[in-house]
Amino acid sequence: MKYRTIGSDPKNRREVSVLALGAMLFGSRTDEKTSFDVLDRYVEAGGNFIDTSDNYAFWIDGGQGGQSEELLGRWRKSRGIGDEIVIATKLGARPLAPGTSYVDNPEGLSAKVIRESAERSRERLGVEKLDLLYAHIEDHTVPLRETVEGFAELVAEGTVGLLGVSNHAVWRVERARALAAAAGLPGYEVLQYEHSYLRPRTDVPGEIFPDGSLGAAGPHLLGYLRAEPGLTLVAYSPLLKGTYAHPDRPLLPGYDHPGTPPRLAALREVARETGATVNQVVLAWQIGGELPVVPLAGASSMAQLEENLAAVDLELTAEQRARLDGAH
Repeated sequence: MKYRTIGSDPKNRREVSVLALGAMLFGSRTDEKTSFDVLDRYVEAGGNFIDTSDNYAFWIDGGQGGQSEELLGRWRKSRGIGDEIVIATKLGARPLAPGTSYVDNPEGLSAKVIRESAERSRERLGVEKLDLLYAHIEDHTVPLRETVEGFAELVAEGTVGLLGVSNHAVWRVERARALAAAAGLPGYEVLQYEHSYLRPRTDVPGEIFPDGSLGAAGPHLLGYLRAEPGLTLVAYSPLLKGTYAHPDRPLLPGYDHPGTPPRLAALREVARETGATVNQVVLAWQIGGELPVVPLAGASSMAQLEENLAAVDLELTAEQRARLDGAH
């Protein structure tokens, strides 16, 4: 396994594996035994960066979520896991009532919600401190200053380490970070967005956020990362829900455009040259790129996990990387 540092504060920064494990469906669609087996193997391979959220997976049973955090709590307890494993979670998008969703009835990002939801996440996970806590989605009903101060209070109290943000417009991320910096408070240092080798259109609504304003990491976000080298991008859905492994499946919304076939052709060409799978080339392209990107890949079977783990040791040549980058 390889590792990179996230965070700048010596007190809270962490060394995390360059491949993060997504636990979104653990405890719901992925049964407990399989989930435990995948977690055990990931840790055995040197992985130490696991991602979840307080609302995972509310859409499976029409509830409010919490199954993933609860399973991770049981796994930690049964395996005697301590703070050597970095578990990241999110708040803000948990439905306030069963049968609703984050679109029409989210918990939001008020100071009260941040404190209460973080406490519930700590209880479900069985931890005294949340290693990394994200603001999951935007909340336009609460002043950014209140959100910034709400997160900072938990860091000051020692119940949260690093702060992250997901699915926010870049200007709102910068504004929140500027507010934090001006007040001498900790700000967002880890950004989680959908990001893969294929490029989505930016002029059509996203699959998850139909208003089109959120979701995928576009050129503005990538430019922001270049300008702010202390930030890290955690890339969710790097394998685009099986798009690469199953060419017969329709492309996800926003990815079916004239720029996609040339990039798929380049990807398959490099996969043939390296003897790796297309999925492995995608992950290796992210891990070894110029920007600090940590792919966040879920796994519902040991075979999927093993394929992903093998990508960590796949080294692309400069020529192969240039070919991949230049395809359009």
